[in-house]
Amino acid sequence: MTQDYSRSPDVLARLTKTQLRVTQDGGTEPAFRNKYWDNHEPGIYVDVVSGQPLFSSIDKYDSGTGWPSFTKPISAGTVRAVTDRSYGMVRTEVRSTAADSHLGHLFGDGPTDRGGERYCMNSAALRFVPVAELEAQGYGEYLSLFETPTSSEGQGS
Repeated sequence: MTQDYSRSPDVLARLTKTQLRVTQDGGTEPAFRNKYWDNHEPGIYVDVVSGQPLFSSIDKYDSGTGWPSFTKPISAGTVRAVTDRSYGMVRTEVRSTAADSHLGHLFGDGPTDRGGERYCMNSAALRFVPVAELEAQGYGEYLSLFETPTSSEGQGS
């Protein structure tokens, strides 16, 4: 069964004012004063509106900007880039593909050894699901991202 990650009026009614302003009106929350900028716990980040998986803590890094930053989405097709010409600038806006939530912006100043991209996201657009809760919350398929490979190669019997 395919999961439905669309936007619904019921979910929108449960969002905080900040979550609504960010996801529906393209707002930005303050740097260093948001929920996940300094979160180092393993898990995944999903769209607060739809629950669609977007990013993994494996790809999160400290960009020094005060917002959660990632080198790439959790999988292809979860986010889309849109040209943003607001505030007299030209930037690349990042939106979720399922619910069309505004998430943040994409910049080309990320770690070069990891592709050079920085997905600078708003915590208010995300919900964090810790590894220990992935299965219970319906995201069990992502557990393999956090498993340490074991190998018996090269070991005597």
